[in-house]
Amino acid sequence: MNIHKSVCTAAVIGSLFSDITLAQDATLTIEPSHRTIIKNYVVKEHVRPAQISAIIAVGVIVPSDIQLLPVPIEWVKLVPEVRNYEYFDWNGEVVFVEPNSRRVVQIVD
Repeated sequence: MNIHKSVCTAAVIGSLFSDITLAQDATLTIEPSHRTIIKNYVVKEHVRPAQISAIIAVGVIVPSDIQLLPVPIEWVKLVPEVRNYEYFDWNGEVVFVEPNSRRVVQIVD
């Protein structure tokens, strides 16, 4: 019985680590023309920039006190690759974040 528990526990732990690895490997590529659409929306809608003193870069975990915004449906229609992400404005740059891990996957400048 103990061997069975150990094997099950190892399988669960292995599954969790593979999910974490997949989340860390998440990337988002946005075409240059789509970058313009995204930037124009943020300017037009006066999206409030997040106040962050830390450096933000791809792969960084965003602090929990930063409010992530849902991707507007207008973006999903024109730029479907952003569907599964959330974003925030940081110093005029649009930062896309994987919502579960809060890891930055792309910065549109």
